[in-house]
Amino acid sequence: MHSMANDDGTARAERHGTAAAKSNGTPAGKVKGRPRGRPRSFDRETALEKALLAFWEHGYEATSVSDLTRVMDIGAPSLYAAFGDKQSLFEEVVQVYGTRYGSFSDRALAEEPTARDAVERTLREAATAYTEPGHPHGCLVVHAAVNCSTPEVEQSLRDRRNANIAAFESRIRADVAVGVLPPGTDAAALARHTGAMIQGMSQQARDGVSREELERVAEIAMSIWPRTGTHTG
Repeated sequence: MHSMANDDGTARAERHGTAAAKSNGTPAGKVKGRPRGRPRSFDRETALEKALLAFWEHGYEATSVSDLTRVMDIGAPSLYAAFGDKQSLFEEVVQVYGTRYGSFSDRALAEEPTARDAVERTLREAATAYTEPGHPHGCLVVHAAVNCSTPEVEQSLRDRRNANIAAFESRIRADVAVGVLPPGTDAAALARHTGAMIQGMSQQARDGVSREELERVAEIAMSIWPRTGTHTG
């Protein structure tokens, strides 16, 4: 984690500006040309993406406000004006992450004909998404919860992970009901196994495991699935 000296740097700049103003006959506090509020170059979407990458790389707790102002290239007043406090910014980041990077399981559940197909596709796409170059590895929703001591944030991330598992369980139960999966299938345990695989693959990706290695892990994970029934309707 980089050390931030933003506040000190700002203070020095302000003192310098005040001295210059006095020497030019400009009243202190009214430095000519001094920007007010957000800089003209402020791009909210770009700043939000930079915040997303910072939280993704370092987690929620370890990413300070001074870290955020540095990577977003804005002052603290601009950050608070545009996004609210750190927790509000993180909530928005998680929403953007879910849409831009983490929606592959939702698409798989919506588009694949069976729970097994949806899980297999999810694990395969996780292997790719979690190891793609150009952004931190693993899953932000998994990694940001590590060492998190803010109860509201910790609970929000837990709720997201549990909702994902519940979606798989619902789909598995539906397949059991129509005979695609055997009647004795433990839908809750199978869904929980899927969640454990997704979360474990995220951490393995953080540890440097390659896409090909994660794909082989996914193949083994799918081998424990019960045989499908004879339902053809």
